[in-house]
Amino acid sequence: MATAPPLRALPLFLLLLSAAFSFHVAAAHGVRSGGHGLGVNYGRVADDIPSPRRSVELLRAAGAGSVKIYDANPGVLRALAGTRWPVSIMVPNEIIPDMSASAAAADRWVAENLVPYYPATRVKFLLVGNEILSDYSIANSTWPRLVPAMENIHLSLRKRGISSVKVGTTLAMDALADGGFPRPPSAAAFRADIADAVVRPLLHFLNGTNSYYFVDAYPYFVWAGNNLTVPLDYALFQGGGHTRYVDPVTGLTYTNLLDEMLDAVTIAMAKLGYGRVKLAVAETGWPNGCDYDQIGGNVHNAAIYNRNLAARMAKNPGTPLRPGAKMPVFVFSLYNEDLKGGPGTERHWGLYYANGTAVYPIDLTGRRPLSSYPPLPAPENNTPYKGPIWCVLSAAASKKLNETAVGNALTYACGQGNGTCDAIQPGKKCYLPNTTVAHANYAFNSYWQQFRKTGATCYFNNLAEQTIKDPSHGSCKFRST
Repeated sequence: MATAPPLRALPLFLLLLSAAFSFHVAAAHGVRSGGHGLGVNYGRVADDIPSPRRSVELLRAAGAGSVKIYDANPGVLRALAGTRWPVSIMVPNEIIPDMSASAAAADRWVAENLVPYYPATRVKFLLVGNEILSDYSIANSTWPRLVPAMENIHLSLRKRGISSVKVGTTLAMDALADGGFPRPPSAAAFRADIADAVVRPLLHFLNGTNSYYFVDAYPYFVWAGNNLTVPLDYALFQGGGHTRYVDPVTGLTYTNLLDEMLDAVTIAMAKLGYGRVKLAVAETGWPNGCDYDQIGGNVHNAAIYNRNLAARMAKNPGTPLRPGAKMPVFVFSLYNEDLKGGPGTERHWGLYYANGTAVYPIDLTGRRPLSSYPPLPAPENNTPYKGPIWCVLSAAASKKLNETAVGNALTYACGQGNGTCDAIQPGKKCYLPNTTVAHANYAFNSYWQQFRKTGATCYFNNLAEQTIKDPSHGSCKFRST
C-alpha cells in the first residue's frame, strides 16, 4: 500500500469536522464501554432456532453487550427483560408511510410495541425501517416519509416522558455515491438522489435529538469485490503497520478497511453540514460459509474478523478521523439463518448454528487474548473457485423430501426461460429416471445456468445447493458454469 505523504492542509469541511472532535468524544454516550461486549443482531429467519430464553443464554455466553432485533417481538422482548442489555427494536419498512401520515398511528405503535416492555427491557434505540434507501421500489412511497415518521415516533416518546430511547434508522453503505468503497474516504458523498431530499433532513433530525447515524458496514463485500487490490489481512484487521492506506487529501493513515468505510460516512455527513452527528455500526461481520462461486466466506475468516473487531472495539479506538469516539457496534448475526434467500453468504453469518452450537469460540467483550483461542480450520476459498459448478436439489431436501414444495419449485423453474425443462419431458434424454429428485436436479440447474448472470441464485426456498460434482448421467448432460 501507499506510504504516508507529508500532512497537507485540510479542506475547510475537514477543518470544521476536526473542530467537532472534542465535542463528539465528550458527548458520545455509546451503548458499549470498557468491559462490555459488542452488540449482536438477533435475526430469526431460520428453521428451529433456539427459543428466546435460550438465545439470551447464548448471547450471554458469547459476551454480548447489547442486542438488536428486526421487529418488536413480544417473546423476545420479554426474554430480554432484566438482562440490563441495551436493546434496539425496529419499525417494519412497510408501515413507515402510515407512521408518517398519522401521529396517532405512530403513538399507537409505541403504545403496543414498546410501552408494555419498557423499562424492564432496556430499549435504547427505536429504529424506523431497515435499509430503506437501498430499495428503489419504495422510492416514491417511503423515502420521503422516513423522517416525518421518525419525528412522529419521537413526539410519541416525548409525550410519554421516555427520553432515554433514541430514534434512528439503518442505512447501507450504498447510500454513498460510490457504495461501500469510496476511495479515498475524503471523496465520499451521499447519492445525489437522496442527499438533499432525504439524508439532509435525516441528519438534521439526528443532530437535534442527539441520536446516531446507523450504518451497515461490511468489509467482506468490499474485499470480495476488490480482492485483487485490497489485501485480505487489511479487511480482517491484521494489516498492522505493513498493510495500510493513506488518504491523499487528509493524510490520514488507515490500517483496516472498516475504518475507511466509517470515515467515508462521516465525511459525507460533514459535506452536508452535519459533521457532528454520531456514528453507530448497525451491522458488520464476516460470513462463515458461502457458495462455490463466492469467495472468502469461511469459519476461519469469520472468527478472525469478529475476534479482532471485539478486541479492537474494547479499547474504544474510534477512527482516524474521530479518534477515541465511542460507537455502538453490532455484529451480524446470532444464528446462521437458513431461510434467507439470495447467495450462500446470506445464510452464513451466525455466531451459532441453528442447533445452538457455536460456529467458533468467541468472546465479544474483547478481553480474551487472541492467542488463547484454539486453532481454526484452514480457509479453502480465499481465492476464486475456477472449476465447473452445478445447482441441484440439496442433500437435506432429498433426504426429507417434501413432494409439494419441490414440485412447486420445479414448476416455477420450468416455467421460466426458453426450453428450460425440455430435456426432462417424456422420451427426452433426461426424462429417466422419472423421479422428483432427478427432475428437480435438472430443472434447478437449467434455470440457474440460464439466469445466474442476471441475479438468479441457487436457492429455491432453501431446497437447492451448489455442487462441484457433475450430476450428469448417461446421455443426460447438465450444463455447468
